[in-house]
Amino acid sequence: MCGICGEVVFNGSQADVVRVSRMADAMAARGPDGMGVTQRGRVAFGHRRLKIIDLSERGTQPMTDMALGLSLVFNGCIYNYQELRSDLIGRGYSFFSTSDTEVILKAWAEWGKDCFSRFHGMFAIAIHEHDSGRIHLARDRFGIKPLYLSEANGRLAFASSLPALLAGGGIDKSIDRVALHHYMSWHAVVPAPRTILNGVRKLPAATVRTLEADGTSSEYTYWEPRFEKTAEDLARSADDWRDEVLESLRTAVRRRMVADVPVGVLLSGGVDSSLIVGLLAEEGQKGLATFSIGFEEAHGEKGDEFQYSDLIAEHYGTNHQQIFIPSSELQENLPGAIKAMSEPMVSYDNIGFYLLSREVSKHITVVQSGQGADEVFAGYHWYPKLSGSNSPVSDYATAFFDRTEAQMTEAVSPAYHCARDESLAFVEEHFARSGAADPVDKALRLDTNVMLVDDPVKRVDNHSMAWGLEARVPFLDHELVELAGRIPAEFKLAQEGKGVLKEAARKVIPSAVIDRPKGYFPVPALKYIQGDYLDMVRDTLSSQAARERGLFNEVYLQKLYADPTKYITPLRGSELWQVALLEMWLQAQEV
Repeated sequence: MCGICGEVVFNGSQADVVRVSRMADAMAARGPDGMGVTQRGRVAFGHRRLKIIDLSERGTQPMTDMALGLSLVFNGCIYNYQELRSDLIGRGYSFFSTSDTEVILKAWAEWGKDCFSRFHGMFAIAIHEHDSGRIHLARDRFGIKPLYLSEANGRLAFASSLPALLAGGGIDKSIDRVALHHYMSWHAVVPAPRTILNGVRKLPAATVRTLEADGTSSEYTYWEPRFEKTAEDLARSADDWRDEVLESLRTAVRRRMVADVPVGVLLSGGVDSSLIVGLLAEEGQKGLATFSIGFEEAHGEKGDEFQYSDLIAEHYGTNHQQIFIPSSELQENLPGAIKAMSEPMVSYDNIGFYLLSREVSKHITVVQSGQGADEVFAGYHWYPKLSGSNSPVSDYATAFFDRTEAQMTEAVSPAYHCARDESLAFVEEHFARSGAADPVDKALRLDTNVMLVDDPVKRVDNHSMAWGLEARVPFLDHELVELAGRIPAEFKLAQEGKGVLKEAARKVIPSAVIDRPKGYFPVPALKYIQGDYLDMVRDTLSSQAARERGLFNEVYLQKLYADPTKYITPLRGSELWQVALLEMWLQAQEV
């Protein structure tokens, strides 16, 4: 787990090492254990290292194999690198390190683009072929590892974070109106390749982009989740699916224990993270480190779920740490959490993950986390509403979107209006694709490919890496997701969502955690904005920078100020926090 960056020049000049060094410096938190920058003519790579596998200097990046004529930078972890390494040794390759990084180099030499389909893991990779001059950029199947791009004036720059690209300079910082529409509709999600800035794009998940020496490029998608069901799938019983899910999840959790340092768990007290702890206990893990976080109550809403995380910690005898954050510390750390975001992310648990990661990183370097289970196994409230739907696009938008198009017009200044409902059009196009006939499956496919990548997964990466902490997500093991895609929706929707996963969990963890009311990462102070928090957001939105930018209509803002707790979105979000967070992020990035 690290930070990568680089520059490729197509106008005949040399790559700017100083610019790449600035980008690498901006990602110091992602890789506090070392920094490297190399240049080969028009190509320069930079890297920040967090030592997880091969703790020696032989694993340093950028990594070059002169015999193969290849260089690369890599962020992430290849969980099956040891098996691939043995295979490659059998094919005649020799290794100078024990790192997964070198396995990628050899795998590219042996299999080319097909190597990415062989990797079990999370990754963002840049490979330079010395002889041809080609550059290959690749991202893992779910976009767990980020890769931001900027192209202008015969130059392409890339980095693991958007702020790192900005540190390199030369970026168009104007607002992308379509991205703003998505942000305001989709709970801050902006689907790839867009970002909120016109000058920055992101490589889509499961995508390889090849840049030729003359600057031309091509892309292809090497994987996508499928939702077709065979006759055999439809004939399977609930017990059969339960057993298959449990065995697949066991494998996913086991894979993510690969490290040369200890691995802990972020334990929320929900089914997902509790099940990870239970499976690790079954694997014989002793003295497992687990961590939970909670906040003060606000507006009568509880700010922690310690009773459930404590139950699991006691049941399995984990080395558990309960972290409580008072409101004063929450507000004090909000600027740091916002600055750590590669894109503005409105979910309240951003600050939770940021502060939890701060504390966890004092004790451990790698954790497993339960993100992804709700999207993969249909745990959210909008999936049942789509069961048997005759109008899935409309029903999805009603349940999920933060605003209608009329409300969008009320909120956003005319200068930033789009000619059509861009967010609804995106859903219509996605739902119309072949491969998912059931309306529930259409929503699960969209959420797995889009919402999951650019909300919970990005949230965990940004805030864990802000403190040099690697977070691994077993529910996004691609084989587990492929299995889940074959399960009929009725088994996933059972028991108020995630039915098949809950049945698998009953064979591992106490039922008290499974049959509890569904929870989430509560941070009430940011949902019910009052007192000092209301003053903070009002000051932000009335600042000179905000007035000059003019994103939002003043009448709309005054309505939100008058009664912030009244304007809560279908996903339990604060409209006021959403607009304030965007302006806070833009100012934090000096946009």
